[in-house]
Amino acid sequence: MDGRSRCLVCRGHLACHCILVEPPDGGLILIDTGLGLRDVHDPKSRLSAYFLALLKPEFRQEMTARRQVERLGFRAEDVRHIVLTHLDFDHAGGLDDFPNAVVHLIRREKDAAEAQATWMDRQRFRPQQWSSRPRWRVYDPMEGEAWYGFARARPLDGLPPEIALIPLIGHTLGHAGVAVQRSGKWLLQAGDAYFYHEEMRLQDPHCTPGLRFYQWMLEKERAARFDNQRRLRELVAGHADEVDVCCGHDLHEFERLAGRIAAVPASALRASR
Repeated sequence: MDGRSRCLVCRGHLACHCILVEPPDGGLILIDTGLGLRDVHDPKSRLSAYFLALLKPEFRQEMTARRQVERLGFRAEDVRHIVLTHLDFDHAGGLDDFPNAVVHLIRREKDAAEAQATWMDRQRFRPQQWSSRPRWRVYDPMEGEAWYGFARARPLDGLPPEIALIPLIGHTLGHAGVAVQRSGKWLLQAGDAYFYHEEMRLQDPHCTPGLRFYQWMLEKERAARFDNQRRLRELVAGHADEVDVCCGHDLHEFERLAGRIAAVPASALRASR
């Protein structure tokens, strides 16, 4: 599953990779939320029995986005905006934990998640996590200027142009990446457009069998998913000096970018900057 466990029956480990942005004019921006406090406290009422049995998440309150934001010396109310890659339960579970945040996402993602059209949709998209729905802002995917050859939604309401919502359809119908420009270089959080860092190799891309199966099981548009993976590989190969790319679950990428092991929550990072 994760490419690093010692044996086939050993427990695998993945991340829920969230990014906290502190703009110079105040107010925090969170990219994805991972699982939330309510998911930790009462998972059976919030998450599907299917995914609880399949994934067996490790529920640790200190690893939720809210608790890690607080460990950095902020309050939950300081998070003014959340930009979502998509509405799967493991990316949107913490929406409830940030009561002042406006939530930004692709319109088609909202519509498909609310429709609950298939059995799998009802397992992955959990309305129990959506108390923030009155604060959602939705965007059409093709209204902005191009970003490195990718489409881009129009500028997000209340956010600087250094935050870009990049449609990456395939895993879900309204899936997107979120790009953040920092010190002249972009960081693209590609969500679940891919799952394993070796999928971004231009030559002989590789994914572990478990994650390959998981992506197949959840994909909504297979051709679009593969096409976006190809385009992301070309982006990585051609613009490495301008763009870093990571996905939502790969431990190798998380630890490279965060500079710490994934099993340890954020603590004194703010003071060390």
